[in-house]
Amino acid sequence: MAGPGDNQRGGKPKSGGEGEAFKRAVTVCMRAISGDHDMEISFAKDKPALAGHRARLPELPKRPTKADIAITRGLGDSMALRRACHDSAVHNRLAPEGKQARAIFDAVEQARVEAIGSRAMTGVADNIASMLEDKFQKANLAGVTEQADAPLEEAVALMVRERLTGRAAPKSGEKLVGLWRDWIEDKAGEDIDGLAGKLDDQNAFARVVRDMLASMDMAEELGDEDQSDDSDDSDDQPEGEDQSEEGGEEDKGADQSESEESDQSSEDQEAGESEASDADAEDVVDEEDVDAETPGEAKRPDFPYSNLPPDFDYKIFTTAFDEMIGAEELCDEEELDRLRAFLDKQLTNLQGVVGRLANRLQRRLMAQQNRSWDFDLEEGYLDPARLVRVVIDPMQPLSFKQERDTKFRDTVVTLLLDNSGSMRGRPITVAATCADILARTLERCGVSVEILGFTTRAWKGGQAREKWLKDGKPPNPGRLNDLRHIIYKSADAPWRRARRNLGLMMREGLLKENIDGEALLWAHQRLIARREQRKILMMISDGAPVDDSTLSVNPGNYLERHLRAVIDLIETRSPVELIAIGIGHDVTRYYRKAVTIVDAEELAGAMTEQLASLFADEGAEAPRRGGVPMRRAG
Repeated sequence: MAGPGDNQRGGKPKSGGEGEAFKRAVTVCMRAISGDHDMEISFAKDKPALAGHRARLPELPKRPTKADIAITRGLGDSMALRRACHDSAVHNRLAPEGKQARAIFDAVEQARVEAIGSRAMTGVADNIASMLEDKFQKANLAGVTEQADAPLEEAVALMVRERLTGRAAPKSGEKLVGLWRDWIEDKAGEDIDGLAGKLDDQNAFARVVRDMLASMDMAEELGDEDQSDDSDDSDDQPEGEDQSEEGGEEDKGADQSESEESDQSSEDQEAGESEASDADAEDVVDEEDVDAETPGEAKRPDFPYSNLPPDFDYKIFTTAFDEMIGAEELCDEEELDRLRAFLDKQLTNLQGVVGRLANRLQRRLMAQQNRSWDFDLEEGYLDPARLVRVVIDPMQPLSFKQERDTKFRDTVVTLLLDNSGSMRGRPITVAATCADILARTLERCGVSVEILGFTTRAWKGGQAREKWLKDGKPPNPGRLNDLRHIIYKSADAPWRRARRNLGLMMREGLLKENIDGEALLWAHQRLIARREQRKILMMISDGAPVDDSTLSVNPGNYLERHLRAVIDLIETRSPVELIAIGIGHDVTRYYRKAVTIVDAEELAGAMTEQLASLFADEGAEAPRRGGVPMRRAG
């Protein structure tokens, strides 16, 4: 942190008192930069967010690196600068109506407030640079190669930042900017050059940005300048109390009144959305309503969980022949029993390995549910493990600890298994056994588990393609196959009743083609409707989405683009935590939290490891949720 925080640069909080000192220093710096001495700053494992005079920063790991510290400072600086330099009333009045134009408008405004601090304080500039480097690295934009995968709004914001501060784009954002630079320079280079002279005047700056958007062929999205933005996706409502302090006392009183009304409206809106998504209604800050005020994350879309963006070109020719069905409905009980017995016989050895891993996971979860300790306290039980510090340095104070009960949040886990033909043989057998044993393990720990599978009803199109042929082969039909989504175990069904259903995966002829994007949406919809507070979705797949019928009449990347859009929807907008395991297939290029394994035999370890790491987020010793993505390429 720069300015008031320059005396902290180079420090490395380790634990206990030093960590608390770091938090106090960050708090003081944020209040000084923002000019809001009543600003409330908290540190938690949830995503960073800013709403009004309340800010939430990520909890540092127990052994933070210099990068962790710089990123946290950068997040704090960015939030404080937005609090100090941003007027939400001006922003909403001049904001465009169109989605793409609004995204650029919001991103450039964030670049403006960060540039103000970066130009005034070198330390702030360094911290924000670290935060941006981390932001684009986590968004998987460091290796982007196509414009379709490169957010235009982020590229524009980085180019604006370059002009305003003289600093180059972070390394993780260089390719992103490179893909768009020539186009942006050609369309709006002169407008961007004119922004520097308006940096301290938000109203004038916003009007130049509107001119820039018009130059970028987005004039139709601008709307009227005097409109007020009342839409649900307004990222500035929580900051409605931000007003200029240059007016007289009467102006300040009026501003304060407007601020209270805006804060109340925002909080009511957040509560309503929280109930609708079955999220935690007691959260002080709702992450979905403060997207542009969360500087460490890419811009989030403003559409509901159930829909893709209206301008996305994914279509479905017909859903008349799609099928969502329970495993027990696809074959009779006798056959299910036979298939289950076959599954057990095939994997006698693997069950022992998976069982040991599952028991280890169970011990960790059960221990987490009971008690934990708070260390480095000024009173409580004497901590003998830290007496060595007193021996080495008699001036060190004694350290105490206290035991506390921890609340293990209500959790539901969905295991979504790829039932495509390429999984035939050992992979599907291992996946079925792992899902079975993990479901039993998690159920013992009070965690609800749902096991789902996805495939198609036929090879090469089925009845949907037949209908398309009868209709005269209309062009660009979209998805052209009959989906089959299988419920092996619902979240409310006890394991003992659903156990034999997993044997269905051994049935010859079941595994066909895979349309991953729609399967993810389906599993996600089921999770969103659940009552549990925490929702985890694990995708297990061995390849990219493939459906010959669909790809034969659509662009070659049609299904892959749809999958990327769905993943982005869930990862950036939804309370559902999404992780993926790829069997011999690099899924890290799609998912932020992912691991790739070479052999199906590694699946048991990968599943238990990733679930254990997610549940460890609930404990005091784990990194914060949304921290460093889990990635391992085989």
